[in-house]
Amino acid sequence: MKALAFIRTAERFAAVAIFLAMVALYFANVLARQVGGTFASDFAWIEEAVRLMSLFLVFLTVGLALEKGRHAGVHTWRERIARATGLPLRRIIDAVGVVFCLYLVWLGYRMTAFVHGMGQRSPTLDIPVFWIYLAPTIGFALMALRYALSLFGCIDRFAGQATEEQ
Repeated sequence: MKALAFIRTAERFAAVAIFLAMVALYFANVLARQVGGTFASDFAWIEEAVRLMSLFLVFLTVGLALEKGRHAGVHTWRERIARATGLPLRRIIDAVGVVFCLYLVWLGYRMTAFVHGMGQRSPTLDIPVFWIYLAPTIGFALMALRYALSLFGCIDRFAGQATEEQ
């Protein structure tokens, strides 16, 4: 599980670094607009950069949120249905989650490759636009990993969730 610990650490480090960079960029942008005058137009790229960073921040942390049981769900219904039917509902949810996320990774990869082939560049940052499409591809791959680890019993993503007391 050293590989998973490394991935967790990398995700957390990237999320914190991205968030702090976003705060610093927005601070610089506000400062430039307040005191910069015509100089402020040189900072127009910050809006686009922060939007791109926000995408990566969200998609890099979906795997961490899933692993900690922080995604939205109706836990009491899930437990009640599992008890009433006798189905291994948690395992079914994990299996469907793996398949769905891998499908989204495949779609994201195809979209990223298509946009990369078009050669389009962003207007103010002048970076290839395919980076925008890479964020969900990476995020859903990390989420598929967490679903698979939960499915095979390597992690218990349901441990932190409340269950029905009755």
